[in-house]
Amino acid sequence: MSVTTSPGRWPRAEPGAANGALRFGRETAVGGGAPDIEWVLKRNCSMTPRKLLAVFVSLCVVSLGIAVFFWIQGARMIMPFAWLELLALGAAMLIYARHASDREHIALRGDRLTVEHTDGMQVRRVEFQPAWVRVEPEQDDRSLIELSSQGRRVAIGRFVRPELRADLAEELRVALRRWRQAGQPGVE
Repeated sequence: MSVTTSPGRWPRAEPGAANGALRFGRETAVGGGAPDIEWVLKRNCSMTPRKLLAVFVSLCVVSLGIAVFFWIQGARMIMPFAWLELLALGAAMLIYARHASDREHIALRGDRLTVEHTDGMQVRRVEFQPAWVRVEPEQDDRSLIELSSQGRRVAIGRFVRPELRADLAEELRVALRRWRQAGQPGVE
């Protein structure tokens, strides 16, 4: 794929360079108009919260088993320190588990482009009319992608490697261009 660049801007693929396949998104066919497209960008976590809980329980069993052994031997102060250790470990694992499911969900459906950003228990949702959405770098070539329209802005791409953000931005541009060409409602 050949790419052209301009100073301070992301590289843009030349027309016809892309084969139309989505790298980050998933397309579902809809009768008549443009297909619905979803992008789900998630953290790359090595453990799910359920697996993390299993590891924590096994660490508790081992640590308390050792503490009980030494407590029986007469080392009475071992038990409070074992509980303190497990409390600190539990707090760290809880923080990890709370953010393990952080994600960005972008959906182009019908006449709406919806962006949901999940951070811990907080979910922020922004809706745009796809006909007016601009896809630009927030600051420089490796920065987050900024979607803006009608006075609203949202930064996306937190869970994509910086060198791949330009590809994601181009994929969004192509999807929006295809949506506009399909003659969606509200587009002249």
